[in-house]
Amino acid sequence: MSFADIKKHLGAGADKLLNHKCTTIPKERLHLPGSDWVDRIFGISDRNIRVLKSLQALYGNGRLANTGYLSILPVDQGIEHTAGASFASNPDYFDSENIIKLAIEGGCNAVASTAGVLGSVARKYAHKIPFVLKFNHNELLTYPTKYDQIMFCSMKQASETGNVAVGATIYFGSKDSNKKIVEVARAFEHAHDLGMATILWCYLRNPAFKTADEDYHVSADVTGQANHLGVTIHADIIKQKLPENNGGFKAIKFGKFDEKMYTELCSDHPIDLCRYQVANQYMGRMGLINSGGASGDNDIQQAVETAVINKRAGGMGLILGRKAFQRPLKEGIKIVNAVQDVYLTPEVTIA
Repeated sequence: MSFADIKKHLGAGADKLLNHKCTTIPKERLHLPGSDWVDRIFGISDRNIRVLKSLQALYGNGRLANTGYLSILPVDQGIEHTAGASFASNPDYFDSENIIKLAIEGGCNAVASTAGVLGSVARKYAHKIPFVLKFNHNELLTYPTKYDQIMFCSMKQASETGNVAVGATIYFGSKDSNKKIVEVARAFEHAHDLGMATILWCYLRNPAFKTADEDYHVSADVTGQANHLGVTIHADIIKQKLPENNGGFKAIKFGKFDEKMYTELCSDHPIDLCRYQVANQYMGRMGLINSGGASGDNDIQQAVETAVINKRAGGMGLILGRKAFQRPLKEGIKIVNAVQDVYLTPEVTIA
């Protein structure tokens, strides 16, 4: 996909997104993705040699290999959203092998899925594409629904089935978030000891975060703080939803804030909102990948827009699942490749 194609997908929003210059947190303050990412960022950290090898395997695979950017296919929705609801539109993906095939044929850096999915085909594929094992889930059969992530496997199991990284979700702001922070931090420590990298799904869950006017689960200030907590417990990569608004701390009247967060460090522009998330990850030392979101009618346009915002903000990629696997294979690959093309296109620069 060419730069002209990217502009076409962005439509009327092309100028706003492609020509914006951040005057809040300038790009010169950021640690930006590049071919030397593992050496430059993690080579001076406390990560052991085996973790460095795993990180290099992750960053060195697929169409984005050795660019510092990531394209990951995540398919844990069989647990998180129920298998029937997730795979009804494309029953091929009830078969775990087809999930891996989509990631490989789509040129992804890695595939992220459950212990069951990855374990079922590990001997055939773990050496062909980096595996990321998502080890905790909301099982979604408890009634009424509660947002409690449960450990589905051990770090020893993750290591023995050939995973280069593990992933986990914490619902920050939920009733059990304190317990989950401790639980995941310990699991991440063990994962690092075993040589695996760590990815944290930094999501928010609290009924009070959604008001009559706005849903502050996607507020830049609150998600940014969730990201900051995530890198504090040694997440090597943060997965976060793209911010859609700001001022959650002020509107909900909790936590602490400084007006400069909203007047000097951020604006209402979507790239500035995303950059605030990046800044909370040690100015980008730990990379931000944004989620692709649910499947809909304009998936390729939405995916390209999200990728442009993430890249220009200083993020390092997308973790896109439903937009790809809920479509026929060729259409799914086309969407995944379109996202990758944004990161491969030099004209899409850091704002």
